[in-house]
Amino acid sequence: MTTQTMHRTGTREEWLAARLELLKAEKELTHRGDEVTRQRQDLPWVPVNKGYRFQTTEGGASLKDLFRGRSQLLVYHFMFGPDFGAGCTSCSSIADGFNGIALHLANHDVMLWAVSRAPLAKLDAFKRRMGWTFPWASSHGGDFNFDFNVSITEEQQRGGGFDYNYRREPPFEWRPGQEGGLVQYAALSQTDVPTYHRDRPGVSAFALEDGIVYHTYSTYARGLDALWGMFQWLDRAPRGRNPNGVWLRHHDSYEAR
Repeated sequence: MTTQTMHRTGTREEWLAARLELLKAEKELTHRGDEVTRQRQDLPWVPVNKGYRFQTTEGGASLKDLFRGRSQLLVYHFMFGPDFGAGCTSCSSIADGFNGIALHLANHDVMLWAVSRAPLAKLDAFKRRMGWTFPWASSHGGDFNFDFNVSITEEQQRGGGFDYNYRREPPFEWRPGQEGGLVQYAALSQTDVPTYHRDRPGVSAFALEDGIVYHTYSTYARGLDALWGMFQWLDRAPRGRNPNGVWLRHHDSYEAR
């Protein structure tokens, strides 16, 4: 027994006419994106005066050291707090695309790093599990994540007073037993909901010029969509992102199909 689709159907000629209309909108979006890129690159640069320290597989490092001889640095703020047992699944799906990208960027005067608050040993173990080769630094015990608005303290969580994605967040309220995607995402990171909530995703950009490090840009939340390669593919699939509960997993946790 066959069933017909509920989606609108049409002839090839009708499809082509609709596609040409969509092409106009896509081109407008591309041109608008070019303008937004120019605005992004025109932001004022802010000198970074604090001496941030990181742990890497090569030992201790400063923010300047992360440039590795390049003049530009992109940092992905990966959600992996000290009390997580595994990296955030959403961050992990984004990072799945870093291996190849990092090589190309490094040969175009741009270093790409992931940075998380978890101790380096945890990061290295998870990195081996995922088969990743891009550089990943630990900011454990430092202010880097807090200063760039991707981590909050328990006090801030309970009382508010924290800005994420350029707006003030209210106090976090969570009662054990509440359902929702946050519970499942926290479980996939092997932690509880309040702990999971204290780390956030983001990207920050830095420039190195005449020995001075400058902060040039940061984006968070939906601002990361364009960097999430999987979503760009899904947006071109017939049903789009087609959200259906918490379906995302670490790439080694899907059942074989």
